[in-house]
Amino acid sequence: MNENTGILRSTDYHCLIFIFFLCMTILQGCATTPESGDTDFDPIDPHEKINRASYDFTDSVDRKIFVPIVNVYADYVPTAAQRSIGNFYDNLAYPNVVLNSFLQGKVKQGAGDTLRFLVNSTIGLFGFFDMATHMGLEKHDEDFGQTLGVWGVDPGSYLFVPLLGPSSERDVTNIPMSIVTNVLFYAGLAVGTYFAAPLTILGAIDKRARLIGPMRVRDEAALDPYLFVREASLQQREFLVHDGKLPLDLYYDPFQDNPFDSDVKKKK
Repeated sequence: MNENTGILRSTDYHCLIFIFFLCMTILQGCATTPESGDTDFDPIDPHEKINRASYDFTDSVDRKIFVPIVNVYADYVPTAAQRSIGNFYDNLAYPNVVLNSFLQGKVKQGAGDTLRFLVNSTIGLFGFFDMATHMGLEKHDEDFGQTLGVWGVDPGSYLFVPLLGPSSERDVTNIPMSIVTNVLFYAGLAVGTYFAAPLTILGAIDKRARLIGPMRVRDEAALDPYLFVREASLQQREFLVHDGKLPLDLYYDPFQDNPFDSDVKKKK
């Protein structure tokens, strides 16, 4: 009886997460777009008011709740242990990488990613030790948003999802995909929330601890942290979609004349 109740609670928990993010996506998409006469309108970020509110809320929760906990985690948990914990959570989420490698048509890479997951899950003791890298199996970073980008889907408007961070109308689709491809999701279904919840919390702490450096750069270098995060995340996503081989047209501002054309005109 208790086991069945735990499974039901775990299922309800993940369903609520999915519904919450789906509703947030719909609300973001239905936000009123500024009129064309508005000089502050940014075509990349037409829902800036809502996104900034989401950013401010997330930043407030981060500073008041996560930062104190993460500071204790970073100060008292040995670096080697932090590395093993990070490896463990990376391995739990790696089926998402495997699936999207195949969906992008990278069959050889997908096979290597599958082998990497199996090696770390067994020889690497559930992923605590990254034995696959020592065996020459490269680690990749693929997700469903990248898959859609590879097949030509435009990123659409920029979105900032509360508590999760920067995304886009295209990349937000990876949220439910990353949930259902995570081993922890099925562990919660099989064992119950009492097992999955503490691991989920520790995973969030580990993820935030990895961002200590970038967050410090944001706070020290950015005049407008929101814009800093937005531009950095958009550039990173393009980099990942193209596997670091960005097409030349992304390096040029489409609203500026070609500087070489200007020089030719001046000579004439």
